[in-house]
Amino acid sequence: MIPDEIVQQVSDQADIVAIVSEHVRLKKTGAVWRGPCPFHQGKGPNFSVVPGKGYTCFVCGEKGSVFTFLQKRLGMTFVEAVKHVGAKAGIDVPEIERRKEGPDPREPMWELQATVGAYFERTLWEDAAGADARAYLASRDVSRALAETFGLGFAPRDPQAMRTQLATLGYSDDRLLGAGLLVAREETETVRPRFRERLTVPILDASGHTVGFGGRLIGPGEPKYLNSAESEIFQKGKLLFNLGRARHAIRKAEQAVLVEGYFDVIRLHSVGVEGVVAPMGTALTEGQAELLGRYTRQVVLLYDADGPGQKATFRAADVLLAKGFVVRVATLPEGEDPDTFARTQGSAAVAAVITGAMDVFDRKVQLLERAGWFADLQRKRRALDRLLPTIRAASDPVTRDLYLARAAEAAGIAREVLLAELHTVRRSSSVRPSSGAEARGRDAAAATGPGAPPTASSRSSGPYRSPVEQASAEADLLRVALTQPVWMDRIIEEVGKLEEAAAAAEGEGGAIPAWEDGPDPGAAFRDEVYRALYLALLDLGPEAAPEALAERLPASAVRVYEEFRGEPAAVVDARATVDGAVRKLRGRALDARVRALEQLLPLADGGEKDALTLRIKRLAEEKRALGVPSWGSVRRR
Repeated sequence: MIPDEIVQQVSDQADIVAIVSEHVRLKKTGAVWRGPCPFHQGKGPNFSVVPGKGYTCFVCGEKGSVFTFLQKRLGMTFVEAVKHVGAKAGIDVPEIERRKEGPDPREPMWELQATVGAYFERTLWEDAAGADARAYLASRDVSRALAETFGLGFAPRDPQAMRTQLATLGYSDDRLLGAGLLVAREETETVRPRFRERLTVPILDASGHTVGFGGRLIGPGEPKYLNSAESEIFQKGKLLFNLGRARHAIRKAEQAVLVEGYFDVIRLHSVGVEGVVAPMGTALTEGQAELLGRYTRQVVLLYDADGPGQKATFRAADVLLAKGFVVRVATLPEGEDPDTFARTQGSAAVAAVITGAMDVFDRKVQLLERAGWFADLQRKRRALDRLLPTIRAASDPVTRDLYLARAAEAAGIAREVLLAELHTVRRSSSVRPSSGAEARGRDAAAATGPGAPPTASSRSSGPYRSPVEQASAEADLLRVALTQPVWMDRIIEEVGKLEEAAAAAEGEGGAIPAWEDGPDPGAAFRDEVYRALYLALLDLGPEAAPEALAERLPASAVRVYEEFRGEPAAVVDARATVDGAVRKLRGRALDARVRALEQLLPLADGGEKDALTLRIKRLAEEKRALGVPSWGSVRRR
């Protein structure tokens, strides 16, 4: 800590105007200095700096001292901020009582992870076991120098190799188990390394400590990518790959480039893009956005150019907009990803793509316009359904107002009509399924570790209760799949039909957007927890080992897995249960289509209104023929 008298001395002698001027263009107005606010990316002179006192923004409410400014603007700690200001003022800033406080209790964990990283790196380059991994890197044009920059390594197949090596350094199995580097199989009481036959990528926190690893499988098998287990130092929902190396470049450029994967980061770094980071192999979480917000409020998203890449782009954008970021999208040529594009086209082409990035909302409108989604009433309605979530996500009121105006202009409707619709969406959002990004963000924050095997403790919160209407039908399908696996093929077939029917209905009158192209696997499951479990069963099968499924699942889905597996007698007649669940889901889908058409009625003219009314009537008759209740009349599970 720093003595209070030193802090006061630095504060008294600080030139706050000079320090803030390094980041904000200030102009003197009377006794104060004014300029645009750097925290909400304002344009007007609403940001006021008073010499000898502090700063205030009269729009977003941000205010504080010179130390607060540096903490919020540059992500410094209080001690770093005081030292930074002291250096500019010519004041030596000592720290005291460091020894009384003792070392950071996380240091032994950081030391162990770094030691294992060094072992993996030696194995990659010096051991015959690393030959396939070396060949893999060569196939991706990753030189040894570049690999060493990021500390890439290799975890061998031999289950004893790492244990033997670390034992000679004094690390016991208990310590390795506690760190998640070894895992125990309950049925055999044997232990094995978590990472085997995988190219390893060290994960560092923002301060440069090794906190865990990402592992890319060399050869066939699943999962292709595996992260370290959640721990005190490794929480993947609160980490960004390469942030420790990129943070200074991000601060300097006042912008971060966000990509999807480890190799995208490595390749872009190799062509001179230093301020690049990536999530930990999952959708961007709120915690990761908050972490990035310590260093910048502007992000360029550079994801793959295909449909899934666009979907990930817009999901990440909504998370960032909710945290007050300015979000732009860099567009690659069709079929490209950042790694291959940078490898084949070079630094100048990458720089041009990033420089040409456009606002995320403009990009979304552009894609919808190119596909003809504003050409007729029905597609216009569905186009607005895709724009409203992004408008709603924008926490900055100015940005939200600009987005409203842009959407109204593109759709050719009055801004007031769209504003009323926006409020309607907000009021009804409590009964709508959450977005994938939101659900994953909550799971990441609450998870005790997606790699941890199911345990009795995960049942302590009681049976899962879905917030989604008629999710009982989804639960019934999963319960049958887990307790009577022979029915899994039938369930996959029926769910596929539901998804194809939904995609066909969505695409009536024109192709659906590229970021939603084709039936979305698991889309029939509106509950995100149930969807995660279904997708894991789809990939691995209902008879997969519990630990293999747990690797794929958020903590909430692990609890549901345990609950359903623990109720083998709950399914009396599997055929009747599956048939009934499918009818309910078909009925729910028909209800959704009716509601969508009803929303078009106020916008339709006479002839269009008659046609819509006829379609609504026919869908209602189809629903009645199923013999299931209407959406909203069934109790939530």
